[in-house]
Amino acid sequence: MRSNSALKSSARAALKGNWAQAVLAVVVYALIYSVFFGPNVAKTAQATSFLSASSSYVSSSPSDAISALSGVGRWNSLFSLASIFLLVPLSLGFANAFRFLLEKGDNSLTRNMFSVAFRNYFHKVWGMFLMGLFITLWSFLFIIPGIIKSFSYAMTPYILEEHPELSAYDAIQRSRKMMKGHKFDLFYLYLTFIGWFILCIFTAGIGYLWLSPYIETTKAAFYQDLKQEFGEGFDAEINAAAGR
Repeated sequence: MRSNSALKSSARAALKGNWAQAVLAVVVYALIYSVFFGPNVAKTAQATSFLSASSSYVSSSPSDAISALSGVGRWNSLFSLASIFLLVPLSLGFANAFRFLLEKGDNSLTRNMFSVAFRNYFHKVWGMFLMGLFITLWSFLFIIPGIIKSFSYAMTPYILEEHPELSAYDAIQRSRKMMKGHKFDLFYLYLTFIGWFILCIFTAGIGYLWLSPYIETTKAAFYQDLKQEFGEGFDAEINAAAGR
């Protein structure tokens, strides 16, 4: 696993010359989030205080959509429920769009966000729903277990896209295995962005348009290192789990 500075340097290199596309992707997601989810923000924040806190490192990032899952039971509107079926896959698409930028140099971030979100759609929605559900259930044991599991399952969005042959449950468990011994590494990586987070506060939130892509691309670099660490043995295990 590379150092945090190396991971962030890799992210900056990928984003160099592509900031306009990155900011556009964030703006598009934020607009959709506001239209579909805005009326329920207060209600959801009350129902999902833990999960919202666990994903607050990106503020307006699409990962907030995952936290909304735990509030489904308290929502009264079918419109709100329908928003989950758009926002949740888009959060996965957003994460993988920046992975494509990092790994392939593909800067069609907005287009990739949508294409990934709606490819193998129901499988991804189900996988993200299970992930949110598991985190919520663990949070019932007090906050700390839920936070730990949120880091344990953090690679699930990438695995659901890269390995559609895996069941949703297997993808979550794959993330758990990959993150074994690395949960604190990811937590510490997020902590290194605190300075930027504070600076963004003084920009009336505008700075988050640049901070969110920076974090997402760095997280994709983290996932890339995890894959290299597991290597061919990990791929063989995935194939075995898929019955191939």
